[in-house]
Amino acid sequence: MTLASLETLKQDFSGDVILPEDNNYEQVRNAYIYKGSPAVVLRPNNAADVAAAIRYAKDRGLLLSIRSGGHSNAGHSTNNGGCVIDLSGINQVEVIDTARHLVRIGAGAKWGDVAKALQPHHLGISSGDTVSVGVGGLTQGGGIGWMVRKHGLAIDSLVAAEVVTADGRILRASASENADLFWGIRGGGGNFGVVTNFEFEAHPVGKVHAGVIMYALDDVPALVKGWRDYMRVAPEELSTTLLLMPNFGDFPPGAMVLVCYAGDDAAAAQQALDPLLKIAPVLQQHINEKEYAAVLEEARPPAGVRILVRNAFVPDFNDDLVAAVAAHHCKTGTPALQIRSLGGAMKRVPADATAFAHRDAEVLFVAAIFLPLDADDAMTKAALKPWDAISYTSTGAYIGFFDSATAKEVAAIYPPATYQRLAKIKKQYDPQNVFNQNYNVTPAD
Repeated sequence: MTLASLETLKQDFSGDVILPEDNNYEQVRNAYIYKGSPAVVLRPNNAADVAAAIRYAKDRGLLLSIRSGGHSNAGHSTNNGGCVIDLSGINQVEVIDTARHLVRIGAGAKWGDVAKALQPHHLGISSGDTVSVGVGGLTQGGGIGWMVRKHGLAIDSLVAAEVVTADGRILRASASENADLFWGIRGGGGNFGVVTNFEFEAHPVGKVHAGVIMYALDDVPALVKGWRDYMRVAPEELSTTLLLMPNFGDFPPGAMVLVCYAGDDAAAAQQALDPLLKIAPVLQQHINEKEYAAVLEEARPPAGVRILVRNAFVPDFNDDLVAAVAAHHCKTGTPALQIRSLGGAMKRVPADATAFAHRDAEVLFVAAIFLPLDADDAMTKAALKPWDAISYTSTGAYIGFFDSATAKEVAAIYPPATYQRLAKIKKQYDPQNVFNQNYNVTPAD
């Protein structure tokens, strides 16, 4: 970066300009998992700053990455030699209409901070599992959280957004303003501009009942089938994830169900949770009444290993698939497997209402495969066999849980009709494909 170019930038940019020689560069160069060496990190304070930052990167032909919370498993939150727009300074959480429970949230806010800020108002948004995940990235991917069965995806509560496009325009997107852009940002993964602010209709949320039930591994097929059967009839207030863990380090294999009952009626919560205590012998249970904000936890990747992340939406978790899961998981050398129960409010939204098209999924499988840092292709292929044995029935995938971003992943995330519509919107708002560090949709011809 030349001194002259930086001085030109600062005429229109009120935020922080962080260069490799600056003391705080080490704090901002990397993302959650990936290490990067960007030429410059820009921290805007508002939408006008974002427009200036986009213009600066475009004029110099710099690779442009957008960072909300930095949790992209595929490394989209940083780069080498380019420009990173770090939205962490745009992080306000405001209740702007108490009657409608309307909340304005900056794209750089973290979901843990959002939950805490809304707690005194007895409001909440279904918003993922992790405190440090950014609002911008998760929302534009859909947002599957601990109230997904009761309130749907995060995007299902979104009513408007402020978007800075590739040509520097600052637009409002809603059902009545730039409706095509509004459709695209609800699942389209940051392909059309930089969203700086979101407006959500939050939901009344008091205390919830949440925690973990740990099971013996005496009969894994019966455990998996019992969990599946109950979640097919469970009240929508109850969201759960079945977690099957291999041995890892000093920890033996294990099976557990993570639960959140989104309601403060203790009797109703106990009635909803009781069947889960009968599907297999229980070793321990730790379920308590708590604030919704306390349900979100921090995720810290283990050091010294390479992590492959795969996921798949499955519309019918049938008996054959239950058997395959039980046969191939919760054993030495197998992936850590999450099976998240879906349906409910998420399923009631039409598949073409947003760019998130996988509304019919009964479950979401997410696998984390741990490999040595020097794992070769043969070792990687062998480690993926348990995943291949269960993912063959999938009808698509979720944007938030992949470690790579090839054409294969993009096709899994966006079915053909969805992709074609997104490509037309891309042509309108980003015809030069400036925003390409993502699960990229190329502009229509």
